[in-house]
Amino acid sequence: MRAVVKDGIGVFYPQGFLDGNNAPSFLTVEDIHATEQLKVDMLLVSLKKVIFFNLNGIDVFVKLLLRIRTKNHISVGICDYNQKKFDAILTYYKGNISFSLFKTQKIAELFSTSYKNQDKTVLLYSEDPSQRSALAIELYDRGHNPIIAQTKEDFEAKSVNPDAYYDIIDNTMLGLMGQKIATRVTGNAIIYTVSGFLDAEIGNTFNIAYHANSLNVGFRLFIFDAYKVLSMNIHAVNFLSKLCSSAAEYNATICFVGMTFEKTPTAFKEDLEDSGMMFFDNMDDILQDKELLQELGGSSAASTKHKRSLTKIVVQELPDFIEATVSTIGMMTNATAVKKSAEIQKLFIDDMQTKMASSIGFYGDIDGMIILIFQKEVAKKSCALLIGEETDDVNQILDALAEFVNIIGGRAKTLLSEKRISIDITLPRTYDNVANLLEVVDSKKGVQVDMSFNNASFTFFLTR
Repeated sequence: MRAVVKDGIGVFYPQGFLDGNNAPSFLTVEDIHATEQLKVDMLLVSLKKVIFFNLNGIDVFVKLLLRIRTKNHISVGICDYNQKKFDAILTYYKGNISFSLFKTQKIAELFSTSYKNQDKTVLLYSEDPSQRSALAIELYDRGHNPIIAQTKEDFEAKSVNPDAYYDIIDNTMLGLMGQKIATRVTGNAIIYTVSGFLDAEIGNTFNIAYHANSLNVGFRLFIFDAYKVLSMNIHAVNFLSKLCSSAAEYNATICFVGMTFEKTPTAFKEDLEDSGMMFFDNMDDILQDKELLQELGGSSAASTKHKRSLTKIVVQELPDFIEATVSTIGMMTNATAVKKSAEIQKLFIDDMQTKMASSIGFYGDIDGMIILIFQKEVAKKSCALLIGEETDDVNQILDALAEFVNIIGGRAKTLLSEKRISIDITLPRTYDNVANLLEVVDSKKGVQVDMSFNNASFTFFLTR
């Protein structure tokens, strides 16, 4: 099977049943070699003519796509699927999608270099805020006009008039974007969802590396959504107690919300409370109480004794982090970055009352933390696209700023993956009061790059 090439896009059209038995027969060695020689900027697999597929069948093409992406540095993905096929792909890859998913080939074309600057007005929606932001930024970067629906209800209302748009985009994802591990909520708290019977397995399913890096970034409030937890045994209690002990070293708080102890010994609850865990009946008891959020650490940072030195291997990748940052901000603000200075030093911020900041951690083959410090006006302008309009609402700007920084993290992840450097990223932590950020980084040294966009100062800081 050979890919059909048109306007810089190559598309495979497998037919019939795509399973582990017949999938290898679709692609010969000659086909794979020919694909590697293609001069295209996007390579797709269309499921339009596929009646049925399973993981083994689709994975033959996915592995080829990823191989070609690494070799030729092009966009790759799957297109032309219905809701059932879309859900199946998400299930097979457990949300860890490293390739893109485009509902139709027409939608895929909008993200192709060959179709840049055609100024198409499209309606866009994704349940994943990170994906929603990433899709909007990529469309905007390619010269289109995305109309972003912030909620499902808003999307359905706008979809009533399809003739108003070139196309309507949903059930579409860009690979290497977003995180499924936890959900950021108002107040800079991270929520973990647990359910059923908690036992020793929680130690295997809980991503301790993600949690540790979230602490390093500056998150200080972690909430376990335990409404669906039936009970727990002593192994789970021991794991959670150790988690609380490690959190205490950062002055962080761990809360359990919604769990009843009808089938769990109350002595377990007492043991967890002794280790520092707090229990609440309802999520709103925490999230809607601003004073309590402040006290628990969800709205402020706290200093930590943990200091890690910046390594040479992290500094070597500095250009990729800078490129991801500058290109995204420049595109959003329509301004060119002017570099002022770059030094290895402790983080220095002047005129703090006029600034906002966000930090995001990365870990894997290399680990560290990126901190971005914006003039408030730059932050507001940068986030206007994601919000849909300019606003002075601080909470809205901070929420959009977090998604914006998440996109920068995703872009850096993509650039590094092309060098075969694999990283994951934490959720972003935002700061309206940058003095709290200084408490997090404390006396850590890092690479500080001071820049300006249209004479508005901007600071990039890379540390560990």
